[in-house]
Amino acid sequence: MQRHPSIQQVGATKTSPGTMSTFNSEETVKGETEVDQLGKKKAVLVDGVILNGPILNSKAGEQFVEEAFPIIMEEAIRKATDVNEKVCEWQPPEKLKVLLDLELRDRGEQHQRLLQHCRDAIRYSVKTGHPRFFNQLYAGMDHYSLVARFITETLNPSVYTYEVSPVFILIEETVLKKMVEIIGWKEGDGIFCPGGSVSNMYAVNLARYKYYPEIKENGLSAAPRLVMFTSKESHYSVQKAAAFLGIGTRNVYVVSTDECGKMIPEELEQQVQKAKTEGAVPFLVCATAGTTVLGAFDPLDTIADICEKHGLWFHIDASWGGGALMSRKYRHLLKGIERANSVAWNPHKMLMAGLQCSAFLVRENLGLLQKCHSAKASYLFQQDKFYDVSYDVGDKSIQCSRRGDAFKFWLMWKAIGTSGLEERVNRAFAMTRYLIEEIKRREGFQLILEPEFINVCFWYIPPSLRKMEESPMYWQKLHAVAPVIKEKMMKKGSVMIGYQPHKEKVNFFRQIVISPQVSREDLDFLLDEIEDLGSDL
Repeated sequence: MQRHPSIQQVGATKTSPGTMSTFNSEETVKGETEVDQLGKKKAVLVDGVILNGPILNSKAGEQFVEEAFPIIMEEAIRKATDVNEKVCEWQPPEKLKVLLDLELRDRGEQHQRLLQHCRDAIRYSVKTGHPRFFNQLYAGMDHYSLVARFITETLNPSVYTYEVSPVFILIEETVLKKMVEIIGWKEGDGIFCPGGSVSNMYAVNLARYKYYPEIKENGLSAAPRLVMFTSKESHYSVQKAAAFLGIGTRNVYVVSTDECGKMIPEELEQQVQKAKTEGAVPFLVCATAGTTVLGAFDPLDTIADICEKHGLWFHIDASWGGGALMSRKYRHLLKGIERANSVAWNPHKMLMAGLQCSAFLVRENLGLLQKCHSAKASYLFQQDKFYDVSYDVGDKSIQCSRRGDAFKFWLMWKAIGTSGLEERVNRAFAMTRYLIEEIKRREGFQLILEPEFINVCFWYIPPSLRKMEESPMYWQKLHAVAPVIKEKMMKKGSVMIGYQPHKEKVNFFRQIVISPQVSREDLDFLLDEIEDLGSDL
């Protein structure tokens, strides 16, 4: 049998490290099973590369994993959630670049050096599982979800076909069905996707396809001027979705909100009528259940009436507020959500499923996701497979590779049950109520508004401003207070809390309580720390 000239047989003689084995170029290669007189396999050389055996040293890799796990356990789990440790160890970017030794080199580094890189990465990262991390709309550490993430990272699945991801396909289906049930729909469809921003993009694309399916093949030239509606308090991803999908941000009509941040239905009706008068075609309304800053819930039932009147797709961005559905006491905040055509809901936020865990859910319209996004790739979604190909759900997605994000939510749910998730939500509300009463009680603290959710927005007014008239100079000085206190907090590593201006209001703190690891003492500490760091301003 003739072999390609680049394929050669290497003698099985041992060579010293760093030297090349000798081979007889006149010999005919018969494959890896050929042996020499000593009974040893002869190596096959292709383009200068020996092919016998794996190149990866699995033993060394396993040893590295075994040595890394105690570091993860001690530094990233125990210490990172210990209230006596720092939330962060702040370093400016240029100094941090040096501390991390970021340069990538030609030769690999020793394991001990790699383990130090792991320690450094943990040390200088923000500890989002820390009880005093209040900075974002996610926080805390759920250990069951964490183990699920270890498993999915290890198995490295892509959730597009049943043949490569049977377990996670079935788990995603189960979790989506349960979420559909909790929303209040009799039937529905859905998919886990990378974040609420992408969920909102799915909603816009799906609604457009519902009314103008020819756009999928013919492009935007096949559509009239489409207009969508959302509130001034909605997430910026709605504007991004319009830009990304070619609708245009000018065709996102922004509806006014009341003093609590809720969409005003009468304003929505006027905006819809305006669009029609201009000759445009309204097609979607995006309401918000839990706005980012104020935590406001739009009046969903009334908005649903308007959508039904005008034949509009009704999408609800419940990425933040969807967690309240798990509580019998607080799910009334989302009254009317069952009338939505689609919902975005992020269990990685209030329910602590771990980043990222975001579901896009659709009422009825079974098969619409598939029709809208499918490309029918014959190398992946063959129709003549030996199993039920309806479980090959990947063509519903705009992605190809997709993570097994539902597993972390499923395992956590299995561990603590629906009642445990409800308890987390109820406790977050109770902790929020305690914080509100403390803010009202303490001198120098002032609520922005009485919250209906767990977003607590407030000013800290230092002693130097408390007797000052509320003039432009007063507001200018107050505007500078929150950023200075935040800087001191981070450099000290004691606590992290967000701040922002909002409409005409100058910078104020926004406190979010999610994690069940947060205690009353942590909230007392937060207010004490703000007062201590800001008293001399």
